[in-house]
Parts: sequence; C-alpha cells; structure tokens
Amino acid sequence: MAKTADSTGTDAPPPGPRKARWRYVGPGIVVAATGVGAGDLVATLIAGSKFGYTLMWAAVIGCLVKISLAEATGRWHLATGRTIFEGWRTLGSWTTGYFAVYVVVWGFVYGATAMSSSALPLAALWPDGPGVKTWAVIVGVAGLVFVWFNRYAVFEKVMTVLVGVMFVVVVYVAARVAPDMGAAFAGLAPVLPDRSLLYTLGLIGGVGGTITMAAYGYWVNAKGWTNTGWMRVMRLDNRVAYITTGIFVVAMLIVGAELLHGSQIVLTSGDKGLVDLGNLLERRFGSFTAKLFLVGFFATAFTSVIGVWHGVSLMFADFVERLRAARAAASAPPAASGDEEGDEEAGSVVAEVAAGRQERSVAFRAYLLWLTFPPMCLLWLNQPFGLVVAYGVLGAFFMPFLALTLVWMLNSSRTPAQWRNGLLSNAMLVLGGLLFVVLCVQQVRDLPW
Repeated sequence: MAKTADSTGTDAPPPGPRKARWRYVGPGIVVAATGVGAGDLVATLIAGSKFGYTLMWAAVIGCLVKISLAEATGRWHLATGRTIFEGWRTLGSWTTGYFAVYVVVWGFVYGATAMSSSALPLAALWPDGPGVKTWAVIVGVAGLVFVWFNRYAVFEKVMTVLVGVMFVVVVYVAARVAPDMGAAFAGLAPVLPDRSLLYTLGLIGGVGGTITMAAYGYWVNAKGWTNTGWMRVMRLDNRVAYITTGIFVVAMLIVGAELLHGSQIVLTSGDKGLVDLGNLLERRFGSFTAKLFLVGFFATAFTSVIGVWHGVSLMFADFVERLRAARAAASAPPAASGDEEGDEEAGSVVAEVAAGRQERSVAFRAYLLWLTFPPMCLLWLNQPFGLVVAYGVLGAFFMPFLALTLVWMLNSSRTPAQWRNGLLSNAMLVLGGLLFVVLCVQQVRDLPW
C-alpha cells in the first residue's frame, strides 16, 4: 500500500493549543443540524407530552450514540484517507447495490418531504401569501441555487447561523414555559414507564439520525481536514455539535412536558404538529413568541434542506466516481490496476472533496437536480403505495447498516492499527447498531403493507 502524508498524518498542520481548536468547529454543527428535522422535534414533543420529564435520560443516551457514530465516520476518513463509500465497497458489491437503490428512492421522497417541512412555517407566518405547495417549490429552488453556487465554506457559515437561530429560539421557548428543574434532573434516572419502550427507542435513535451521519466524513474533508493530524479537532467538533443538539432536544422535551403533559391537547402527527404548537404558544404567550417559534421551526427545517442537498450530493458524487474508477480499472492492463494505483485513486477522492472540486462535478449537480425537481410532483400527488413501502424499508435499514459496517471496517486491517476501535467505541457502536435494528424492525412493521 502506498504511504502518503494524508494517510499517516505526518505532514498534518498542527491545530495549535486547545483554545485555538474552537475556531475550527463547523462540520459537526452541520451534520447535527441537518439530522434534526421537524419530524424529530414533533416526536420529542410527543414524548414529553406523554411521559413528562421521565425520558430525559433517553435524550442524553441518544446524544452519546450519535457522538460515537459521527466520531467513527470522521475517524475512518482521517485515518485511512478513504471515503466511507470506498470503505463500504471493500465489504462487497452488495453495499453498492443497496446504496444505489437507496440514494435514488430516498432522495426522490425526501426531497418532497424536506421542502414541505420548510414551507409549513412560512405559510403560517404569511397566511395571506402563497400556499404551502408554492412555498415548498420556492424553498426547493432556493436550496438548489444556494448549494449550486456556493462552496463548503459559505455553506458552513450559513448553517451555523441557522443553528444559532434554532438553538436560541427553542431554548427561549423552553425558558418561557418555566421548566421544573427538579423534575428535569430526576428524569436523568433511567426509568421506563408503561407503554414507553417505542417512544424511548425513538428518542434515543431518531433525533439527528439520517444518511447525513455518513456525510460527516465528507464535510470533514471539505473543511480541509484530510489526515490524522486533525483527529483531536474533529473529535472536539463532533462533541460540541452533539452536546448542542442534546440541549436543543432537551429544550423541546421540556416544552412538551410543560405545555402538553397532562393536558387534553393532541398535536397533529408529522410536521404540522409544530404549527399546532405555534398556535398554542400564541394563546399562552402572545404573537411575538409564536412568530419567533415559527422562525426557529423554519431554521430547523431549512438546515435539513440545504444540508441534505449538499452532503448527500457529495456522497452521490463519490458513488459515481467509484463506479467510474472501477470500470477504468477493469478495462486497464493488469500492471496498471495494482494495489498501489488503487490506493492513490481512492485517496484522490478525499483530495477532490478537500479542494472543493466535487462540488463542481456533474454528478454532484445532477443529484442536486434530482433532489429538487422530480420530488415536486409528489407535492400534488399522494405518494404511490409501492414508493412509500420502498422508502420506508430502505430508510429504516440505513442506520443499522451504517453502525454495523463501521464496526466491521474499524476493527479490521482496513484501518491503521493505531486508529482502530477501542472497547468503548465498539460498545457504543454495537449498542447503536442493535438499537437501530430494533427500530428498523418496528418501522417496517408499521408500514402500510
């Protein structure tokens, strides 16, 4: 195997003292914000409304699981100089087949879902303006234009601003409902109320858990972190991001516990539940708080739009590049397709991402178009039955797929010995994998077969 500075970390720029590392924080904020969608917030609100503060401990465990998953993804990219998709390919062609079907079907349905989520608060803020479907089209096109014409550095800055808005708004609303701090701290004790198992598992595994967890490594590379010299910075970045997300989730649980627990108020299922909450906040605290909450709702939903538009498009570009490289290697003379050239080709993808060239590639922009325009037809049509089932099955399987393949790759010779999993990392990834398997089974069972 060819040894390079990028794979060994010998030429890594020193990040400086610990205080200086804070200024590098960014990719973790991006992945955490992208993974928290409006549906996750509704699920957290409902958990708070049904069980009060009792499941606070589950939100904390969920953050620890996400920290472990994102850290493992970032560590793979930095330690090996390879992208996670290249790692999946080493496990067999079945991973390529799964990803190919998943990224097409998931992107088609998710595009419509994300645009609709962002449109709901805009329609509520301007009730006399365009309808939800028109707002959804506007949001989708805005996300496309923004990602198409901007590179990672601008994208990260905008995401950070949106995260700041959603964080401040949700914490403000949680403070307005006057949380019972004694009950909140008591909720850190692991207790499982009757009929709470699925809510508990969903709270642990659902918030911040999507395909964008796998995109974290690409954002790490896009930031310019390409070798093990950035490992400590990446770990700090990841922890800061998911601790921030944890506070965000706890704040939503507090809102659900204080406003809805013990009342007869039932939120509408799905993203519309946040519009219901906005109406309730207006009755309790006035129009300013309600409108501020809708602004936070939009920030939350729009981070998922531009985050997926950017991160999953990077993954798709890598997928296309890997297929192209595989075809080139298959047609090349034997001497030209040896291990050393294969290693250099794999590492070149990381370099392409770091240099921002993948963001200008045809494959990146093609997937951007796929996320934006074909899904618009679903805004006016009910989702076809078969598509709903396929989307549900493929989506439910992704998180166990990610967790268990990371365990496989990071305990093998594919990863340099120094950076393989330790006992704690293995325990957290296995715990996460088993949790996601249970959630996968439950999600598949709940599909409208």
